[in-house]
Amino acid sequence: MATRLRITEIFHSIQGESTRAGWPCTFLRLTGCNLRCSWCDSEYTFKGGTWMEVDEIMARVEAEPARLVEITGGEPLLQPSVAVLARRLLARGYEVLCETSGERDISILPEGVARIMDLKAPSSGESERTDWANLERLRPGDEIKIVVADRADFDWALEQLQRHDLLARAPLSMSPAWGRSADGLADWILATGLPIRLNLQLHKILWGEVPGR
Repeated sequence: MATRLRITEIFHSIQGESTRAGWPCTFLRLTGCNLRCSWCDSEYTFKGGTWMEVDEIMARVEAEPARLVEITGGEPLLQPSVAVLARRLLARGYEVLCETSGERDISILPEGVARIMDLKAPSSGESERTDWANLERLRPGDEIKIVVADRADFDWALEQLQRHDLLARAPLSMSPAWGRSADGLADWILATGLPIRLNLQLHKILWGEVPGR
């Protein structure tokens, strides 16, 4: 079994999203993505990167103080060895998150990993790529995220919420696409009366779109 992964960057920062927002976290950003979302903020991960053995990656993680680790991308599930890495992290007692587009089968990741599945709204241009069977693969500890660029995206999100009973499956957060108004999204969420978390991407508020932060 391969034990290498192509890595764009490893860094220690503040978790900006999900129910762990605000916590110190070590990020493992893997290289490569098969989607091209219109509002993507990590196009620099599409190519390049450095091949690293899992042992090398673990050494880098263990050099940082955080006990929370997020595997992200790009699309991390494109690399089969991500499951090997996740198991090693769990075995060393780390809390492990993995952010994925939802286009790949999330069951590749072992029990104990909190999978944050990003459902792509229409403005992304990639909405049709979602593997809806992943909703049946969700387990306790997983989360659902939707990036919203406009009211049409929000209405689409509400439609999916009702059609697939999303709130019964996992905590749901919505983020404004970077550069779009957050107060508009906040008002829309409040008007629903539903337990939807507003996700403001704290890392970008603090440092902007700076790689490694």
